[in-house]
Amino acid sequence: MRSFFRSFPLSRFGKGLAVFIGCTTPALWSGAVYADSFQARALPGEVAAVEESLQARVGVSVVDAKGSKLWQHNADQRFPFNSTFKAFACAALLYKADHKLVDLRSAVKIEDADIVPHSPITKNRVGGLGITLDGLCNAAMTVSDNTAANIILDAVGGPEGFTAFMRDIGAQKSRLDRTEPELNEARPGDERDTTTPLESSSTLARLVFGNVLEPATTAKMTAWLVGNQVAGDLVRAGVPKGWKVGDRTGAGGYGSRSIIAVVWPQDHVPVVIAIYLTETKASFKQRNKAIAQIAEALAKDLRN
Repeated sequence: MRSFFRSFPLSRFGKGLAVFIGCTTPALWSGAVYADSFQARALPGEVAAVEESLQARVGVSVVDAKGSKLWQHNADQRFPFNSTFKAFACAALLYKADHKLVDLRSAVKIEDADIVPHSPITKNRVGGLGITLDGLCNAAMTVSDNTAANIILDAVGGPEGFTAFMRDIGAQKSRLDRTEPELNEARPGDERDTTTPLESSSTLARLVFGNVLEPATTAKMTAWLVGNQVAGDLVRAGVPKGWKVGDRTGAGGYGSRSIIAVVWPQDHVPVVIAIYLTETKASFKQRNKAIAQIAEALAKDLRN
């Protein structure tokens, strides 16, 4: 696996650039860490109930701001990435911007050939002056625009560049092999386009609470997560009013539904949760409700 900064052509974004970094994970952490006294009392039973009621394979990982495990269930198993990958693709772009390899203000023209299903922003911007890379990430992160996500992937070196970025920041299993919408196939047993709940949660913790990104780009990443407009029925529905949530959702074939979320409880330091469901015939509404119920169980455990 090449390093994320090995040179690759970026025909739409300028000349290829070659910068090399080590593959060791940097020292990341400062600030508060969640108390060691966390006990999962409600989570185990709720997750077991979801597995039974949905007849689904379920993976859950809860980590603190340092990435330390608080509670895990099937957290090392592979699950379809679906659109949760968009958070990490935008992080890769921000990382390049921090190192002056891309300019987030650069506009990319949208062409008819670029448009794929579920592109609520980009489908209305074909032709004209285009959309900035910053705007494309906002579209991918807040309304899950698939065309925007594909252009961002192109800017970071495609699925291979994405996977290299994940390796460079410590995620050794997560991989992307295709683009939207093919990556959402989610065929059981296929390792393509997969992650694990533990890697997704711990990597998101690194990005939001560590120093992978510069302070300004960390703030931008966090704002995109908090500004997500398509996640109201999931974790946000399960935690008390007044708790802040930043998240990125996903859905795909074989009943796949997923979310990675940062939760800022009142009177507690934040935690990160990743929930992945797959291999179920449950309806979309049922899967959303199940995720909300798992989030409600997390909230109970955080308040105890």
